[in-house]
Amino acid sequence: MPARDLHHCQVWPTPWTGVYVTETDSARHYGRHWHATFGLGVMEAGAQRSASGRGVVEAFAGDLIATNPGEVHDGRPLGTASRRWRIVYLEPQVLQDLAEAPDGLELTRPVFGDRALRQALLGLLDKVQAGAPPLSCEESLVHTCGLLLARHATCRPAPPGAAGGMQVVRERLADLDAVPTLAELAALAGLSRFQLLRRFSQVYGLTPYAWLLQHRAERARGLIQRGVPLSAAAAATGFADQSHMTRVFARLFGFTPGALARRPLQ
Repeated sequence: MPARDLHHCQVWPTPWTGVYVTETDSARHYGRHWHATFGLGVMEAGAQRSASGRGVVEAFAGDLIATNPGEVHDGRPLGTASRRWRIVYLEPQVLQDLAEAPDGLELTRPVFGDRALRQALLGLLDKVQAGAPPLSCEESLVHTCGLLLARHATCRPAPPGAAGGMQVVRERLADLDAVPTLAELAALAGLSRFQLLRRFSQVYGLTPYAWLLQHRAERARGLIQRGVPLSAAAAATGFADQSHMTRVFARLFGFTPGALARRPLQ
């Protein structure tokens, strides 16, 4: 396989609802996207340059990488043909419960070094992938998240009204029962269609349609992890068909819905 075509991604279940692990070895250039989860991972080989909520960052082997829910990012190899990383994704409520914190919890850096946290994370990832006993895995999860929250997180709720009229636009897009027109979204925000596109992209880092596709994929991911058949998950989240859902998953997440369905959460 030519180096530029290299892409392997595995999904690993965990003992907890709302937590899953992926291992990726890829030369792929990921486009701009976001996750509904927190992510904490480790770059194990190669290097990557990516956009983040704090500008362009570079991650090298041994670095920790992190994303917040809704934080738009991308990624491409840096100086090497490919790179390999492992990452644990946590639904917001999981981390908030461990933090005993209100909404507004935020990981402070997209790339950073922390030897103790890296060792804890590697231990957690190894246990999950080896199918270690649930209590042992849970101890590692709590230890890892404890270090993360103590050293690299803060509670900084966004100021009221910071997103202007875009929150109501996003809420309308999230209603999968009826996809709005651009004119309808512009009317909701009291803007022209051109102004809406520019403002929405400034606030959320994506156009409304790109955000909608991402939202559909995240909703479908949750359904599949709960055991909903792939065709039903595609229909319930507004995809044209299962093939359309598969293409979007592969582009955004690097793995297919089938890979996720073969490893349901325990």
